[in-house]
Amino acid sequence: MAVKKEKSVKITPPTQSAKQATPTSSAPAIPAVASPAPVVPKPPTVIVKQKVRRVVPRGRMYVQATFNNTIITITDEGGNTVCWGSTGNSGFSGSRKSTPYAATVSVEKAIGKAREMGMRTVEVFIKGPGPGRDAALRVLRSSGLQATMIADVTPVPHNGTKPRKLRHG
Repeated sequence: MAVKKEKSVKITPPTQSAKQATPTSSAPAIPAVASPAPVVPKPPTVIVKQKVRRVVPRGRMYVQATFNNTIITITDEGGNTVCWGSTGNSGFSGSRKSTPYAATVSVEKAIGKAREMGMRTVEVFIKGPGPGRDAALRVLRSSGLQATMIADVTPVPHNGTKPRKLRHG
């Protein structure tokens, strides 16, 4: 929590001699020394930055479909994230996140954000064995975005881990 330190201003009362002094001549009286006006801090100036709208006509769509969730990331050609979505971000929780319908809703939202930025063509990279794989492709076909390439980048073990020892007995 930030604590504001205020500047203290010391105000001194007029001296006794100035209060009791009376004019001896017919000249107009000089008023007593007025106390300085209280220091009023200026309100902070607010600088509003304008949001820069990027126009990205081509990009890549990464779909990570696990058994529990589906995550969609849409990037430009350089790999910088333009927008993203997931089934949890779309309002699903628990076991409903791992359904094809949840994947459909989240892919629709992500594609909608990408189309607002002017995206027309995407390369699709699908990873994982989850139920959101096919749903993502169905939504992509019906959305109007043109898929120039669809690649399955699911990691496949070359030999895998060592198997369990055999049970004997």
